[in-house]
Amino acid sequence: MRVRNSNYWKGESSFDDCAVELQHVACVLGDGVLVLRDINLQVRRGEILCVMGVSGSGKSTLLKIIAGLLQPSSGIVRVLGVDITKISEAELNELRKRIGVVFQAGALFDSLTVADNVSFGLREHFDLTEEEIQERVRVLLDAVGLEGTEHLLPAQLSGGMRKRVGIARALAMQPELVLYDEPTSGLDPVIANVINELIVRLRDRFGVTSIVVTHDLQSTFRIADRAAMLYDGCILVCDVPERLSEYSHPVVQQFLQGNPEGPLTEQIDQLV
Repeated sequence: MRVRNSNYWKGESSFDDCAVELQHVACVLGDGVLVLRDINLQVRRGEILCVMGVSGSGKSTLLKIIAGLLQPSSGIVRVLGVDITKISEAELNELRKRIGVVFQAGALFDSLTVADNVSFGLREHFDLTEEEIQERVRVLLDAVGLEGTEHLLPAQLSGGMRKRVGIARALAMQPELVLYDEPTSGLDPVIANVINELIVRLRDRFGVTSIVVTHDLQSTFRIADRAAMLYDGCILVCDVPERLSEYSHPVVQQFLQGNPEGPLTEQIDQLV
């Protein structure tokens, strides 16, 4: 087990320490469904926070709100010191340059090579020479263990390789915050651990703050400084993984133990 950063204690942190801060955030979708309710959360700079929960618990919606892709119905959302509920679209676009997003399915451009996928944001937003772009792509692919793949197309890559290309692309603009949507979903245990170790290495090497949406307990215990659990649009617990078992809430206990009966199963039955 890796040694966690000793700064990640349970409790309040100063404003300067926060990469992300949500205060009383709620989200109602167009069909009137309340997806998130009264979310209060702080993510510290340089922290790896895993957000767990079953399908339909609001994890992806929370990630979209932090990324500025979805407006909350109420509440305050501060990302890298900026309240994104009170800025213009142009200002939000500038802020997004400091945020990387790794989508669950990779979201690579099928017709572009690995190199062109990774460099897409660089070409769109930065005035760099071709040599500078190629060098940054080379460094990024080396960092994710994909050196020599610049010429390949996404169809020629395995699922794990596509995930790592997505991570390299998310890091291309040197973001301070990276958001991961189920980065190990659908991967075998070996490749899943490769992805997990990469997330940790990026934090340790570059000081990147990471928010990882996942339902993978093994990954959470492997990489998280803290873990938050969402249920029915609410955060039930946010603590270091080793202390989660101390919480007596039946949803937390069922999720940790994998019991087939309990409130989580009842929620899933309502969704299908």
